[in-house]
Amino acid sequence: MSSFNLFNSLPNLITVARLILVPVTIALIMSESWVAAFVVFAVAGISDAVDGFLAKRFKLQSELGAYLDPLADKTLLVSIYVTLAVLGVLPRTLAVLVVSRDLMIIGAVIISWVLHRPVEIRPLPISKANTVVQIILAGAILGAKAFGISITPWLDVMVLLVATLTIASMTAYLAQWLKHMSS
Repeated sequence: MSSFNLFNSLPNLITVARLILVPVTIALIMSESWVAAFVVFAVAGISDAVDGFLAKRFKLQSELGAYLDPLADKTLLVSIYVTLAVLGVLPRTLAVLVVSRDLMIIGAVIISWVLHRPVEIRPLPISKANTVVQIILAGAILGAKAFGISITPWLDVMVLLVATLTIASMTAYLAQWLKHMSS
């Protein structure tokens, strides 16, 4: 039986804290406490960088962390997109697209397991780009709301870019999954 080592568990504990920040962020957005929501979003982003640095620098990567880290990232982003769409800040179709992509990936993984053909999901370059632009858009909206800055000239371009990369990422994962399932 292994004993609990706080330092060795630090990256995972930071990731769990990021998961706990999700409902806090959503509550702040729903109450239109934009400065606080932006600060919590920024803290979540910094914590993501810190847990990744600690895990790599001190060789503290774990199987649990490999699952928790992307779960925390996606939970935060998807929750923010849905909440901003509910408030009418983002187009609802964009939130539906972002959620649908993630549900499609989860569904494909589950189907693969059920059919005893587990698929290994590795982030594709298009998926990494998609995540970056999703983060930029969420941060830009929260920052603009927090500090009274107009991003109107850029908002449509950013929404279109997120939509395009989300569709491209969804298509790439679907093609990869279909190839795996038919081989």
